[in-house]
Amino acid sequence: MTVHELTRAEARRIAVRAQLLDAHRPDDLDDVVRGLTALVHDPTAAVAPAADLVVWSRLGAVHDPAELATALAEQRLVELRGVIRPLADVALYRAEMAAWDRPEPGEPAWRERQRGWVRDNDGFRLDLLERLRADGPLRSRDLPDTSVRPWRSSGWTNSRNVRQMLAFLVQRGEVALHGRENGDPLWDLAERVYPDDVVPAARALRLRDERRLRSLGLVRPAALESPGEPAGEPAVVDGVRGAWRVDPAQLDRPFAGRTALLSPFDRLVYDRRRMAELFEFDYQLEMFKPVARRRWGYFALPVLHGDQLVGKVDATADRRAGALRVDAVHEDVPFTPAMAAAVDHEIDDLARWLRLVLVRRDRA
Repeated sequence: MTVHELTRAEARRIAVRAQLLDAHRPDDLDDVVRGLTALVHDPTAAVAPAADLVVWSRLGAVHDPAELATALAEQRLVELRGVIRPLADVALYRAEMAAWDRPEPGEPAWRERQRGWVRDNDGFRLDLLERLRADGPLRSRDLPDTSVRPWRSSGWTNSRNVRQMLAFLVQRGEVALHGRENGDPLWDLAERVYPDDVVPAARALRLRDERRLRSLGLVRPAALESPGEPAGEPAVVDGVRGAWRVDPAQLDRPFAGRTALLSPFDRLVYDRRRMAELFEFDYQLEMFKPVARRRWGYFALPVLHGDQLVGKVDATADRRAGALRVDAVHEDVPFTPAMAAAVDHEIDDLARWLRLVLVRRDRA
């Protein structure tokens, strides 16, 4: 099979177009979810919740967050593995869930540790399922901890027995996230949330790989799950070491770019290594850094212009003051007048979407 030889610019354009960030905007929320296959869920709302901010970057101020909330409440979309997906896509994970208890050759030791903890606490597992069957959906704090062996961890999950068991029951396909109430997860029996459809494991992995590749345009082979022939076609990128897989549907297509402000959790930049290799862009989310060590701000938004990442916008939604505060616009490359005007337009659109007054401290 021919190995496609891509320039960095061609690779970037494939990635941007696959992520619905070129000049051809999708029509609505359904188009966005269908094209991206998944929306990351993160409650951090320094500007807006991650899923809504990702959708706004594609649709602009016409995006109504209430529409996403309604789709989740009606379970047309569901949260699974930390991301929001179409309900029908759960079928691609059910076979894997059903096999959770079965050891696999060469698996890491922590997998058996997890299974052993669940086995030792089988009565606890059954208690949670029975309580959910009788009274669900429920918050984790409304569920009893009847564990006989606490979960031990060096991290925040230590002795968080109910939450840890719920996490494993989700992986086993017995419990599902029903929705949220004031931000709190509500848990219920999976049989009351998920459809009955199950795609056989090998085909499910293949379909998941194909969807992942379609939504990203090109990926490293290690990012794909199926043990057979990887999805897509082989490619190399000039100036970047190693092999890639490219979605052939993205090859030899015209490109028209636009300017967009991105969430730090946007999939175009979420894989920081891929971002650095293709876009040669220096970026970190600095919300966990001390103020004195931040270069770009608490929740700086990467700036996409055409097929390049060109800067960051340090913006914060101050909802108490009713203002979107822009403290700085960092230029990785000198902005032309047209670039500066396009970035200003996106900042104005962001404030309009958030229904906040724009305060440009960067121009004080």
